[in-house]
Amino acid sequence: MAIDLGAQSCRVSLLRWREQQPEFEVIHRFPNAPIAGSDGLRWDLPEIVKGVMAGLRQCSEMAPEGIASIGVDGWAVDYVRLDGDGCPVAQPFCHRDSRTEKAADRVHSILPPARLYALTGIQILRINTLYQLYADKLANLDSSLPWVTLPEFITYILCGKRVSEYTNATHTGLVALGTQKWCEEIFSELGLDVSAAPEIVPSGSVLGPVIGECAALPAFGETKVVVPACHDTASAIAAIPAVGDDWAFISSGTWSLVGTRLDAPCVTRAAAEQNFTNLGGVGEKICFLKNVNGMWLLTQCIEEWAAQGGNWALPELLSASAKMPEPATVINVDDSQLMVPGNTIAKINAQLERRGQPKLSESRDSMPVLANLIFHSLAARYAEVLESISKITGKNLKRLFIVGGGSRNSYLNQLTARRTGLNVIVGSAESTTIGNFAVQLSAEVDRRDRAAGVRVETVAEWAGRLSRSTMEPVGDAQHDN
Repeated sequence: MAIDLGAQSCRVSLLRWREQQPEFEVIHRFPNAPIAGSDGLRWDLPEIVKGVMAGLRQCSEMAPEGIASIGVDGWAVDYVRLDGDGCPVAQPFCHRDSRTEKAADRVHSILPPARLYALTGIQILRINTLYQLYADKLANLDSSLPWVTLPEFITYILCGKRVSEYTNATHTGLVALGTQKWCEEIFSELGLDVSAAPEIVPSGSVLGPVIGECAALPAFGETKVVVPACHDTASAIAAIPAVGDDWAFISSGTWSLVGTRLDAPCVTRAAAEQNFTNLGGVGEKICFLKNVNGMWLLTQCIEEWAAQGGNWALPELLSASAKMPEPATVINVDDSQLMVPGNTIAKINAQLERRGQPKLSESRDSMPVLANLIFHSLAARYAEVLESISKITGKNLKRLFIVGGGSRNSYLNQLTARRTGLNVIVGSAESTTIGNFAVQLSAEVDRRDRAAGVRVETVAEWAGRLSRSTMEPVGDAQHDN
């Protein structure tokens, strides 16, 4: 089983073997969104747990022969604080909450961004767990309270072990560069309690059997809990069955993670100046990338239109956008104002005004114009980031794999191919789940094969078996598809 927690949609999937071939399907899908309240923007943790448990019960009913293992992945940086009984002390904050603005300023007055980057190789983003923990400190929350990031919190519920999987741990901005250990200097200088942090474990670690209410279900009698690449982007990249050194990726969803895979961290002056990050990847690889504001921008606009009675079905909006001419200019999708929710259309219009362009109407008929502007702007930003990656790493990029839920946006894929000039290959919308399964298979099946003296398959080989048939080229990058 693979559990994938998404900021907008969560999925529970089941992989089975039919005639010696792997087949998987999404068994249960449920929505997710942060809730704005008087105490900030927070996740509805009970609803997330409820949805996961519903998926577990459905999978148990569908697999009476027994489920071998479960792995959980999800978005990074957000975490749950636990009390002495191991229960959440409060609903976890969403990383987009504005509380980290003040925290980031205070952190940088103690540890400047250049020093933080030298220590961790992680891009300076106020959403990072580092700033959230410091925001807790500014709010006088007991820093000794244990914490665990959200995917591993679900793992903790399932098996009772509180850990931080390596790929997800690096996204906190608290792991020492080139290691799998917490950075003592950061914890010490900022007055954070390192004993509250979980133990860091490698991708593919087998933690133990399922406990609690699920253990009573027949299918989970011998189930092991495995940590895959708990960071959803690391799982999505693990699902790309590519060889060679000429490819890059975009994990497209709420965020767009644009990058390439390296054997070692890259912390050159250029990498630091352009704020690239070195996140942990499967197989001790490095995911060298930059966060780009993704489909969340369009989602915010759609919600504003809906509040005004201007609903559009997404396929209809995409079709209408594709008929629009290229906009006179593009916007900076990574403007700090566009990283926080609320008044997104007004913020976009403010950018246009600063660029000497007319504001866009907020009427229903103008929605495709605004959507088209967002798509062109995203494609332009992707091309800019990929060009920087090529210059910084020295890679001669030829192929671009687009995976994740946003890969369904064929119009944006075509614009991206046109802007980048790369051979764009679209993978599965469920690539995160495929990567999750690949790590589980490598951990469990290969362990048995190794004991029997049989050649083991790598994560990449498992990913190839699971996803190769889903990879589709967009077409000639110089022409419309």
